Amino acid sequence: MRSQFTSYEQLPITLTADHVAAALGISRANAYILLRSDGFPTLHIGKRMVVPKDRFLQWITDSVNG
Repeated sequence: MRSQFTSYEQLPITLTADHVAAALGISRANAYILLRSDGFPTLHIGKRMVVPKDRFLQWITDSVNG
């Protein structure tokens, strides 16, 4: 999926696997692997998986800062 966003501020308040993939420049399949991984801020709503934007941005910051 090609990103329609030019900055993180333009992302919606909750992110889908497609949003995560576009934001990180990874495949949709790899985004789903990430959403299912320990330590990634995924919320499970029924069968749906979403990521709150603020927690996603914090995860990026934490990952970069080690």
